[in-house]
Amino acid sequence: MKKFQVQKYHSKHTALWNEFVAKSKNATFLFHRDFMEYHQDRFQDFSLLVFDENQQLIAVLPANKVEETLFSHQGLTYGGILLLEKTKLSEVIFILKSIFEYLNALGFKKLIFKEIPTIYNQIPSGELKYLMFLMQGNLTRRDVLSVVDLKSSFTFSRDRKNGVKRGIKHNLVVKEESNFDSFWNEILIPNLAQKHQVKPVHSLEEIQYLHNKFPKNIRQFNVYQNDTIVAGTTIFETDLVAHSQYISGNSDKNELGSLDFLHDYLISNVFKNKNYFDFGISNENQGRNINEGLLYWKESFGARSITQDFYEVEIKNYTLLDNVLL
Repeated sequence: MKKFQVQKYHSKHTALWNEFVAKSKNATFLFHRDFMEYHQDRFQDFSLLVFDENQQLIAVLPANKVEETLFSHQGLTYGGILLLEKTKLSEVIFILKSIFEYLNALGFKKLIFKEIPTIYNQIPSGELKYLMFLMQGNLTRRDVLSVVDLKSSFTFSRDRKNGVKRGIKHNLVVKEESNFDSFWNEILIPNLAQKHQVKPVHSLEEIQYLHNKFPKNIRQFNVYQNDTIVAGTTIFETDLVAHSQYISGNSDKNELGSLDFLHDYLISNVFKNKNYFDFGISNENQGRNINEGLLYWKESFGARSITQDFYEVEIKNYTLLDNVLL
């Protein structure tokens, strides 16, 4: 059996980590240390690096620790083990076993994985899902993402087309902006407070900081009527996917068709050369319920469902990987 060396991430690894993320087959900018560490005060980072016998970095696990449980980072939308294109399944088995042996020696009891949706992978990367089966990982949550396959033939529903027409009739204009103040303070924060009694996951200061760090990946599109902001969306852009991280409009959004007008513009123009447009989840209650109205709106653009799984696995179960290869 191959034996790999596992190390806890340290700031001395920053450049090495970021270089690996840039060439990984299943990583996005969310795993860059500048993104991971914007909220480092909220999480006890316990990210791991895996080296082969030649001291070459072959895998990383973005993670944080809560008592005796390791999470594939709670501050990120998705996670798991990041791998190179050349890494094959047999090697991943030994990588994961080495990680679990390391965690077991430190007294960890459980690891909770948050799967990377398949649309974000540069090439197929389903190794972790298979290994969760082998290690008797418990599926604790399954979310549904509404995704438009931009390379397929898709159509907007009559409702969405009518919304776009209303936007044109009301002389709406879409602008990409580098300043997030107007959308955050005039649209997003008031709407979330009124409808859900919550705040955005990212504060205005945080999203502005992240945009400054990743200007090509975090983009803000606002909709204006007579120079007054009426709607907007914050896009997280990766190599293959444009994802609406935040979507919100004022109380006149249905009458104006502002959100329909905005997303028609994004899907049909700005991101038409991407593989996918990801509207994100419509789930509530840990994936067990769906906001039907929100789901209907997303699917009216031609979006269809893919899933994102969450697994809880006991560290001691690494012994189940001993005799997998015959």
